[in-house]
Amino acid sequence: MLVFALGAIMMLSACKKKVAPPPPPPPPAAAPTASLTANPNTVDKGQSTTLTWQTSNATDASIDGIGAVQTNGSQSVSPSDSTTYTLTAKGPGGTQTATARVTVNAAPPPPPQASATEEELFSQTVKDIYFDYDKSDINADQQSSMQGDVEFLKQHPNISFTVEGHCDERGSTEYNLALGDSRANSVRNALVQGGVSADHVKTISYGKEKPFCTESNEQCWQQNRRGHFVYGK
Repeated sequence: MLVFALGAIMMLSACKKKVAPPPPPPPPAAAPTASLTANPNTVDKGQSTTLTWQTSNATDASIDGIGAVQTNGSQSVSPSDSTTYTLTAKGPGGTQTATARVTVNAAPPPPPQASATEEELFSQTVKDIYFDYDKSDINADQQSSMQGDVEFLKQHPNISFTVEGHCDERGSTEYNLALGDSRANSVRNALVQGGVSADHVKTISYGKEKPFCTESNEQCWQQNRRGHFVYGK
């Protein structure tokens, strides 16, 4: 009986199905790699450089300031200021970053402009004084020009100049020479009263002999009735 029982147990054990061991776990996904370069890495303002990048084990990539890019590629950029570009590569194995620095040289300062000469400043700033018909007194509407002339000439006390008295074509030559003289001296007196050195102001009258405008109408005559400033050479 004992022998029989042992035999039955052995037979049952032989008939039992063997269980396969579980499969090994898959290996972990490889981590991405990333590289980013800029060529050249130093540029002048307004110039461009080329970014070149390479990744592996990445499914998507992006560069700050540019956006999504191919996992490998290149692109021209023109940064306005020095910039550090950052490449981010992502994949099943994680995330990897790489950076490239582009230095932008500041634009050189513009060359200094040649300062205007005293004569150029005189020509640009000093305004002629205009007169009414047959008058030599300075009108109220000319006071602003006169005040500007005084201020400039006081700021440049070394300038010597001549005030020319001019008239329109009406009247005799002799009369207009006298009227032009009155106009030139009227301007000179106003300058001196304002603080301009009398030693630096000369006067001369041309009457109607050197008109600025040669048409015979009021608009033209008005241009000729003036005290005209001429820089002293």
